[in-house]
Amino acid sequence: MANAFTSTNKHQDKTILFIISGGISAYKTLDLIRAFKKDGLHCPAILTKGAQEFITPLSVSALSGYPVYTDLFSLKDEQEMGHIRLSREADLIVVVPASANMIAKTAYGMADDLAGAVLLASNKPVIFCPAMNPQMWANEATQDNLKTLKRRGIDIINPDTGLVACGETGEGRLPSVEDLYKAINEYLDIASYKPLSGYKALVTAGPTYEKIDPVRFIANRSSGKQGYAIAEKLAQYGADVDLISGPTALDCPAHVKRHDVESAADMLAMTEQHLPCDIAVFTAAVCDWRVENSSDQKLKKRDDQSAPSLTFAENADILKTISQHKTKRPNVVVGFAAETNDVLVHAQNKLVHKGCDMLVANQVGHEKCTFGSDDNEVYFITANDYAEHWGEKSKSEIADMLVRKVIAHLENQNALQHTGANITKLEA
Repeated sequence: MANAFTSTNKHQDKTILFIISGGISAYKTLDLIRAFKKDGLHCPAILTKGAQEFITPLSVSALSGYPVYTDLFSLKDEQEMGHIRLSREADLIVVVPASANMIAKTAYGMADDLAGAVLLASNKPVIFCPAMNPQMWANEATQDNLKTLKRRGIDIINPDTGLVACGETGEGRLPSVEDLYKAINEYLDIASYKPLSGYKALVTAGPTYEKIDPVRFIANRSSGKQGYAIAEKLAQYGADVDLISGPTALDCPAHVKRHDVESAADMLAMTEQHLPCDIAVFTAAVCDWRVENSSDQKLKKRDDQSAPSLTFAENADILKTISQHKTKRPNVVVGFAAETNDVLVHAQNKLVHKGCDMLVANQVGHEKCTFGSDDNEVYFITANDYAEHWGEKSKSEIADMLVRKVIAHLENQNALQHTGANITKLEA
């Protein structure tokens, strides 16, 4: 098993607290602990009562080199460590396998055993690695509980699809030890890399609604998923993020402040309220026009079957307004463009006309790019006709790639400022 891992020891002396709950896949945690222990990490563990039906405290202790904690009311454990200190001394808490019961108890904040008390008392990043019967995984109660955990900032490594121990096939099987090892290492990379700490960012997302009457409106199509993914990544890299959102059905990402708006005018006003900022990313699908003669009462069908006459007025251009702001322009402004044809031509023109630093463009209206999907196919564009085709990727991957571009842009700005300061000093 050890040959399957590539050890870099880059997280040496970090501490991962493993919480092992009941499930046949608990045995995989033994190999996971062995792999991280080999890398020089500290791997204390808590076993729930259910976990002890599948593996023993002795086997875990032999691999981790630590005593295994099992009892909330153990006088010895509380004197030597204590559940508060146990949670504080970890750099990361990994619940693997995370049973449906453990997920439900954590969602409801229950602390009737040591694992629950540690999770409730923790101020450290937490990852859940669920494993269970496919029907239990698909059950609405489990999915609602997972949404609650995600909303609170707990990361979920989704189970694999395949044959599970009970003989059924479906989503619910714990991923391989190799996959878990890789995913947890990547999370440690992100958790320790906060280049945007101290930076303030704002993101606009979702559609805007422009009122026709109290029950009707015009809007642009947008699920908000890409913008929410970008807000989440900015927060993960340490930024203080304000998410200005049109109407969506999405949950606010963890550690992000959401401000709900409806019209383009509302979105512009809310955006200006949150200036100055360092980073501004405009993913929202803002209506270019509003109904100038909107009605305060519901418009009724007419006896002559004629349609009501609507007069449109142009909305303010939010991206252009902020990109060309005379006193509060952000250090980096990112625009988005959804085009149906000649994507690169229209996107380059938009970047120059609006005055933003970079722009992400995608072609809409074909089967590979449908509104509301979890994937996107985009081009990344900057000045001087520079473009990168990022291809079809998940919106989370695109968000990560974009935020890394923003980080590089800010680092270049800082380097130029330092160089300028040094030149001035030498000339003086």
